[in-house]
Amino acid sequence: MGETRPLPSEIKTNANVQYKDRLFRLIFGGKDDRSKRWLLSLYNALNDTDYTDINDIVITTIDNAIFITMKNDLSFLINSEMHLYEHQSTVNPNMPLRGFFYFSHLYQAWFANQDFDIYGESLIKIPNPHYVVFYNGIRKQEEIRKFRLSDMYATEDKTGEFEWTATAINVNYGHNEALQKKCKALYDYGIYINEIRKGLDNKIPLNQAVDEALDYVIKQKLLEGFFKEHKAEVKSVSITEFDQELYDKCRREEGRKQGLVEGAQQKAIEAATNLLKMNLLTVEQIAQAAGLPVEKVLELKTQIGAGK
Repeated sequence: MGETRPLPSEIKTNANVQYKDRLFRLIFGGKDDRSKRWLLSLYNALNDTDYTDINDIVITTIDNAIFITMKNDLSFLINSEMHLYEHQSTVNPNMPLRGFFYFSHLYQAWFANQDFDIYGESLIKIPNPHYVVFYNGIRKQEEIRKFRLSDMYATEDKTGEFEWTATAINVNYGHNEALQKKCKALYDYGIYINEIRKGLDNKIPLNQAVDEALDYVIKQKLLEGFFKEHKAEVKSVSITEFDQELYDKCRREEGRKQGLVEGAQQKAIEAATNLLKMNLLTVEQIAQAAGLPVEKVLELKTQIGAGK
């Protein structure tokens, strides 16, 4: 371990809004030794290390971090490194900025427990920051993708002088297999999520899909019996998560359909405008050919006349 002293085991803000934990945090962010062992395994898998003592990890998660609505995060200190792990089912290009905000609060809390003088002449050594986002949404994504704060700058800056990075890792079943083989808990989590999606793909109602997925992972004794021990809570958070995912999917589909409709409408208007300029057909004939109301064609005709 490094020379810097760790944060208290838990940091709390004064926010009074409670967010429901996500399944990822239930598994890897629990206060029991088993969850800490899984978290340590995940850290080892990501960093190719072999830590075995769960006491090397100090949880620093900020509960109710409503200031950036990071309600499914998990942060911790290990080996003079400050880590933020987050789960998301959607890819957000603003992740570096959100992580930057979050880490500023973590560093403030860490510094409050030190004897350093930030205005002094001695250089202060701080824990190295690491921000990882575990992605398991339905949209196709790269195995590993880097999001950089500099991509958000209003004007391009290639100096690299001010940078903050979020690393998004695709942990869907069948992706980043080497990583999942190193961390059995992550692999088991991926299987459970995949079982729910298989049910939904087969048009099974969400509640039933979750029940069947739970039955499967319980029979397989995945996560060392965690699913059986916490069945009710796992079911509750799973339905909440997938309700949101299905809602987002429907919104995207509606947006796509709306875009197609608007595109077809625009093409019809362009066709009618061209026919009007040719002055070979009546308004009624153009309306029928373009599939537009007569009133709309008359409006276009007026606009063309006004433009002369």
